[in-house]
Amino acid sequence: MVSLQLQKRLAASVLNCGKGKVWLDPNESKDISMATSRLNIRKLAKDGFIVKKPSTIHSRSRFRKAREAKSKGRRSGYGKRKGTKEARLPSSLVWMWRMRVMRRLLRKYRESHKIDRHIHHDMYMKVKGNVYKNKRVLVESIHRLKTEKAREKALVDQFEVKKARSKVVKENKILWREGHLHKPLSLLY
Repeated sequence: MVSLQLQKRLAASVLNCGKGKVWLDPNESKDISMATSRLNIRKLAKDGFIVKKPSTIHSRSRFRKAREAKSKGRRSGYGKRKGTKEARLPSSLVWMWRMRVMRRLLRKYRESHKIDRHIHHDMYMKVKGNVYKNKRVLVESIHRLKTEKAREKALVDQFEVKKARSKVVKENKILWREGHLHKPLSLLY
């Protein structure tokens, strides 16, 4: 059999691939052995006597299937883990995320005047001190504090009104005793 090393090398160069990818037609080995220039090789490649083999396909179906399972939370048992719990998801990161969420909420509430700066500061320090587990607990706490403050304010206002009323009644009684009024106005209240 004729050695076609030269033709294989030239074909690899012409077809822009490796020598392993070049297929030379065994039935046309005589014609191929006559081709000693790149031009001849190109002609033979055009005629189909020299062919660049197709690249081998590496299926990704198994990978896709595995990736889908991982997205569902499968394939994450003890056997698949390489790092410690802290290395896989550092607690410092979780802390930072929590802080940012809660501080963002406090800032938003303060800017929209839902809370005043005093409540903001108080809550900010409590958030920093790990008093609140998450955003929901913080929101509940803010609502509880606001309702408490509103109730206290209402009680103070009631007390002030009562105080003012009793003062008026006292003054009217004094005026009635002195004879400036015909009837004590305490009956009106």
